[in-house]
Amino acid sequence: MKIRPHHYVLLRQFLHFAAVGLSGTLVQYTCLWVGVEYLTLAPATASGIGYILGSVVNYVLNYFFTFSSAKSHREAASKYFSVLGIGWCLNFALMLLFTGHWGWNKWYAQIITTGIGLLWNFSGSKWWAFRHNL
Repeated sequence: MKIRPHHYVLLRQFLHFAAVGLSGTLVQYTCLWVGVEYLTLAPATASGIGYILGSVVNYVLNYFFTFSSAKSHREAASKYFSVLGIGWCLNFALMLLFTGHWGWNKWYAQIITTGIGLLWNFSGSKWWAFRHNL
């Protein structure tokens, strides 16, 4: 099977998106740690707060670095944060399920949840929020 040039673009964007996501993930994981260990928040709540804060950092980096968007911030941000709003619900629900109902370790649960969220957020960002007009 031959890899086509547009596959390289997709792979490059995904790797940039994942690299940018590390900054937001660091914010989210820090909030999870501080929220649970020092503020006695439930893991799902602490993770949800961190998700929101990390999303702001990721928007700016993805707009300029990952997708080199020509869209106005009004259009791109409204779409991006709509995608991430669904991602936030997914994150919160999975953390609640994994830690609250199934009793998983918060870090294991967060790593699995982050992987699922990465796929959702990249797909929505690539094919809707930052999509170039054809």
